[in-house]
Amino acid sequence: MAASTRPVRRISGRGVDASLTVAVLGLILIGVVMVYSSSAAIAAHEFGDPFYYAKRQALFAVIGLIAFFTAANVDYGRYREHARTLLFLALALLMLVLVPGIGVVRGGARSWIGIGAFSLQPSEFAKLALIVFLAFWLERNGHRITSFWRGFLPPLLTAAVFFALIMLQPDLGTGTVLLASAVIMMFVAGVRLWHLSLFAAAGAAGFAALIIAAPYRIARIAAYLDPWQDPLGSGYQTIQSLLAIGPGGLLGLGLGMSRQKYAYLPEPYNDFIFSIAAEELGFIGAVTVVVLFGVVVWRGTVAALYAPDAFGAYVAVGITAMVAVQVLINIGVVTGLLPVTGITLPLLSAGGSSLVIVLAGLGVVHNILRCRLPV
Repeated sequence: MAASTRPVRRISGRGVDASLTVAVLGLILIGVVMVYSSSAAIAAHEFGDPFYYAKRQALFAVIGLIAFFTAANVDYGRYREHARTLLFLALALLMLVLVPGIGVVRGGARSWIGIGAFSLQPSEFAKLALIVFLAFWLERNGHRITSFWRGFLPPLLTAAVFFALIMLQPDLGTGTVLLASAVIMMFVAGVRLWHLSLFAAAGAAGFAALIIAAPYRIARIAAYLDPWQDPLGSGYQTIQSLLAIGPGGLLGLGLGMSRQKYAYLPEPYNDFIFSIAAEELGFIGAVTVVVLFGVVVWRGTVAALYAPDAFGAYVAVGITAMVAVQVLINIGVVTGLLPVTGITLPLLSAGGSSLVIVLAGLGVVHNILRCRLPV
């Protein structure tokens, strides 16, 4: 992707991209409301406070919005200077989380570093750090991208190292999003299709090996093909998710009226929050969420197309791909179109690290939009 030679209209520090900002604020608002609605009963039982998860989500939403508007007012070109530092910091955190006593295990994965009452998920930061570094590398070496050894392999190996460290946690879902974002960036940069074909073949073999190596992943594939073979085991999540979405109809059962959130659907405020949204807000609510994400992807695409330089274009592509891939996988899982992977829905699912990092990344996209070339 070559930067345009048209004159740059620099408007950084002035103006707001209304479409992106409204979409982000809308998704955050829906997220806080749905986190409360889907978690109130669980929080009251576990912590004696029905607002426990909602208050945490609101707190992280405020922190994330500060990150969003801060990043929107910081010249994205500054990240170019710190690309290597961000890469090595992310690698250090990914290795640190694997150390027993430092990394916190949740749901069978050692993916968090505990900090007092809060926790940090290094893999979320790693996704953004890798995008910035790859944008930096592709800007400098984009002319080599058609070469397998000097153009395609170096960024691919960098992404593979990150993927391997995340798989040691293990977290296949996050690793998949990270690797997919990197590949999309290389595709936009102009990598040869036969190089991507080789990677796709090797990747398919690697994923097959990862699935075979873990019995629970085999069970998930079997449940994907026919969840009713094991309705109380591997197919339970998919079935309960569909039982939530189905009764929602056009207008939903009403906010707070979900039945599946009462000990039927696991992680109703996290991985399967879209199912509860569809149950309570109906088809209209579900489509509204999808449309808002569509606006985010549209503005990210505009940022990439009209960025004043290659670095900005690649950063916009990477961040937009990161959000889009995660949304597609999460909604695909909860609707039964994809096997269960444990990927959250950006901006909606409960969680601090993901919410703050995604908002920070979208703030960078906002800044690129404010520095864009005239449309």
